[in-house]
Amino acid sequence: MAFDPLQERGIPLDDQLRDWRELNVEPIDPDHADPYTRCRIIAMNGIETEAIFFSHQLARHCPDTEIRQQLARVRYIEAQQQKVVNWLLPGVSSVLETTLAYEQAAVDLTAWVARMEPDGYLKQAFEFGVLEHFDHLYRYANLYEMLEHRKAEKIVDRLTEVMPGRPTYLHHRDPMDNVREPYQKRSTEPLSRLHALTIRAAEQQTMNFYMNVGPMQMEPIARRLYQEIALVEEGHVTHYESLADPGDSWWEILLNHEYNECYMYYSFALTEPHPRVRTIWELHLSMELEHLRLAAELFKRFDGRDPDQVLAQACPPPVTFEPNKAYLRELIATQMDYTTVGAGYAREAHERFRKAQDTIMGGDKAPSEQVVDDNRAVSGQEYRLETEGPHPAAITLHR
Repeated sequence: MAFDPLQERGIPLDDQLRDWRELNVEPIDPDHADPYTRCRIIAMNGIETEAIFFSHQLARHCPDTEIRQQLARVRYIEAQQQKVVNWLLPGVSSVLETTLAYEQAAVDLTAWVARMEPDGYLKQAFEFGVLEHFDHLYRYANLYEMLEHRKAEKIVDRLTEVMPGRPTYLHHRDPMDNVREPYQKRSTEPLSRLHALTIRAAEQQTMNFYMNVGPMQMEPIARRLYQEIALVEEGHVTHYESLADPGDSWWEILLNHEYNECYMYYSFALTEPHPRVRTIWELHLSMELEHLRLAAELFKRFDGRDPDQVLAQACPPPVTFEPNKAYLRELIATQMDYTTVGAGYAREAHERFRKAQDTIMGGDKAPSEQVVDDNRAVSGQEYRLETEGPHPAAITLHR
């Protein structure tokens, strides 16, 4: 039978609080764990962080003390979950190694979502974004080789190729052109809403990560590269958050957050090969089922509707981390030269795009271009991991 979170019973909220010994989880071994285990950890950290941020925003706009207290109780459990999830990452990994894992997670999660997305407009939004993360992975891989004298296959394990996507310097657009049209909540499929929320959460966490770790770099080129890509990530968050219908009520958004957490933990519990990590996904799923029940009660109380009217009747097929090499190569061959104009896409460098480029670049080469040049000088050639043959694009990738 299909899994329906609304029909399942979770752990009562009073029984969910954990002590330090339970929270202080053992991190994964970076040399032996599946790279996609690390990707699932990074993705789930983004989902939990988004849930916490949203709950804080809801509480700041809620006049009812009793409801704010309930939100605080659930949010504290979410904060414990986030700490457990994020603390699974190994402290022995360098910031650059974690960065490569972030980009691998972004590439293969967004590619999978794009492949599964039924709405053509949303699908194009995901396809557009994934080519940019693909290029970020390539830029950071060259920085990694140059500074730490290691190759990115140590992190991605040949599951994800490393080569140019849409060049990062072309990701700097007029902010107006990062805003997409929202889906229509009354006609959009529940799966599309979950996809949009998932990718928005992942992008937001990536943006936050780069904003915080960028100034911790010592090498000037590393500081510049993190700063450049952190700015791109701000545009990506704008790109994805604008897909959501602004007409959703607070309670409908809360309901979708809790359902999406159930969906993601359910997906990862089904697909996780690491026994200890899978146990955490299963435990957190049992907790989230109760959070969903509480959110459903608030939705019925304040929106006057049944949750079945807005949620999927059962969980969609599980979110899966898997190689997307052929799909990404097809996108590179067909959409490499896309940019955005208004809420749509174009191939030509229109006036507003050119003006933004001229202003941002200030006549200098972008750090994302410079890092590849610098690595060629240090390592003798740029770093690529092309497991499926030569690069499929025939356009100039460097200025």
